[in-house]
Amino acid sequence: MGNRMKNSSLRKTSGANKAPASRAAVRFGRPPKKLAGKVDERILDAARKVFVERGFEGASMDEIAETARAGKPTIYARLGDKRALFTTVVTRDIVSRITRFRDEVPPGVTIEERLTNLAAAIVHWTLETDRMGLMRLAIAEASRFPDLASTISRTARELSTEVAARHLSEITQSDQLGSLPAFAPERLATTARLFLDLVVVPFMLRALFEVNPKPLQAEIGPHVARSVAFFLAACRHGGVS
Repeated sequence: MGNRMKNSSLRKTSGANKAPASRAAVRFGRPPKKLAGKVDERILDAARKVFVERGFEGASMDEIAETARAGKPTIYARLGDKRALFTTVVTRDIVSRITRFRDEVPPGVTIEERLTNLAAAIVHWTLETDRMGLMRLAIAEASRFPDLASTISRTARELSTEVAARHLSEITQSDQLGSLPAFAPERLATTARLFLDLVVVPFMLRALFEVNPKPLQAEIGPHVARSVAFFLAACRHGGVS
C-alpha cells in the first residue's frame, strides 16, 4: 500500500510539473491573427528606438529583440534581417505616416487661420525628435541604402504634395480664393508644392543640422504666420503659376 501511495504521489507531482510547461507553450506560441499587427508594431517601435540611439551599424538584433520583448526568430520570420527591418522602419515613419494629415481638418474660421493651423501642425510633426533622428540616420546611411534614400525622398515629396493639395482644395472651395488660377485643378499640385517649400522645407533643413531642434519650436508660429501671408498674397496677385 505504501508503494501505491508513493506512485500516486509521483504521478500527481509529475502532472503538476507538466502543467506550467503546457501553459508556457500556449503563452509563447504564435500570436492570434488579431494580435499579429500589434506584435509587428511593437517590434518596429523597438527597432526605431534602437536605430536612432545606436545608428544602423551599432544596432544589434539582440538589443532590438530585448527591447521589443520578442525572440529573434520571431523578428526574422515576420520582418526579415536588420537591413529589411531598417528599411521598414524608415518607410513607415517618414513616408507612411505623412498620410495621417490626409483626413485631418485644420481648425479655423478664415482661410488664413486654417492654412496657418495646417502649416504649424505639419512643421511640429516634422520636427519631432525621434522622426528627425530617423531622417538624419536615413541620410547618413544613403550610401548603404541608395535605393531606399531615393525612394524615401521621392515618395515623401509626392505624398506630402498630394496631402497639401487636398487640403488646399478643401480650404479654398468655400471662398472666392478657390476661383483664383493658383487653385485651378491643373495648377493645384504646383501650388501645394510651393506652399510646402515655403513653409515646411526651410524648418526641416534647419532642424537636420541642429543637435537639439527644440529651440526652433519658438520660431514656428512667427515663421508660419509670415509664410502663409506671403503665400496667400502671391496667390491673390497671380504670383503662383
